Amino acid sequence: MDLLDCLDASWPGATVYINEKDEKLLSRPYARVNRKQLKSKMMQKCISNGVQFHQAKVVKVIHEETKSFLICNDGVKIQAKLVLDATGFSKCLVKYDKPYNPGYQVAYGILAEVESHPFDLDKMVFMDWRDSHLSHNPQLKSRNAKIPTFLYAMPFSSNRIFLEETSLVARPGLSFEDIQQRMIARLKHLNIKIKSIEEDEKCVIPMGGPLPILPQRVIGIGGTAGMVHPSTGYMVARTLAAAPLVANSIIKYLENDGNSENNFLSGAVSEAVWRELWPIERRRQREFFCFGMDILLKLDLAGTRRFFSAFFDLEPRYWHGFLSSRLFLKELLFFGLALFGNASNESRLEIMMKGTGPLVKMINNLVREK
Repeated sequence: MDLLDCLDASWPGATVYINEKDEKLLSRPYARVNRKQLKSKMMQKCISNGVQFHQAKVVKVIHEETKSFLICNDGVKIQAKLVLDATGFSKCLVKYDKPYNPGYQVAYGILAEVESHPFDLDKMVFMDWRDSHLSHNPQLKSRNAKIPTFLYAMPFSSNRIFLEETSLVARPGLSFEDIQQRMIARLKHLNIKIKSIEEDEKCVIPMGGPLPILPQRVIGIGGTAGMVHPSTGYMVARTLAAAPLVANSIIKYLENDGNSENNFLSGAVSEAVWRELWPIERRRQREFFCFGMDILLKLDLAGTRRFFSAFFDLEPRYWHGFLSSRLFLKELLFFGLALFGNASNESRLEIMMKGTGPLVKMINNLVREK
């Protein structure tokens, strides 16, 4: 998609700290997306292709057989053949018919100028589960032992770095105050002194939960279409990969069915596009990822460390494929067996005890899939 110029920086490898003694080196490149540059580039592409913008809030959509009408809060009424909802987790127009009870990934991050930091410049820190920084704060240490957070770090230079404290998934999600307290304690322990903050970010990412009604008249994309990876919180790469598929599908059906107003049925086109977005293999894949999330929700710090120690000791094709959503159900079943076989006896027992319920739930949902 010609987006390499939207990357701030890249690293040839990454590090995972399981605990103070166990460090994993990941031989896989990582990069940081410049969100402002990405948005600007997308906007410029829209402008150059004649996209028209109207700044207002949609309050209602009215569907007819061959068209829809968007009613805006400024009184403007916009007619459309198809409506696409990209409003994220506000779920403005896309409808759900099941209770929405996701897990939540919560993170607080800063891009900062620092006096120094202890990290290698040729590696980003993918996960740091160490908790020695909490040894002098029993209350924080106790909270972290129950619902752990990890550090995610991207060093740009010896004195410029992105740092983010993240709760992988919890229900309910952790408070920003709690996460910031843990981050402050960690940075103090690492002797990272902040000179200035270029930008900060607060993230709350719903993970898992039901998919929207499939199909429906409004087409979704991104968070509103349930495209967040339920086990990791990743979405940008998956959405960017899906966008051309959705666009090409819309173009194809508009060309085939849209030549005559009388022949164009918006509902049929929306159904076809949803089918392209969520084919059966993607829905089955998502069920497995939700199974993974349900297990992670039950793990404390010790269990989380055991899980990721086994996870990153797998053959790279397994953990690469899991994180990037490139494994589908048959491959994911082999991944699950490999992970179970690679885990310690204590971790296997924990997976059996805490994963039986989620496993039964996944199997039932897979049986219901058509």
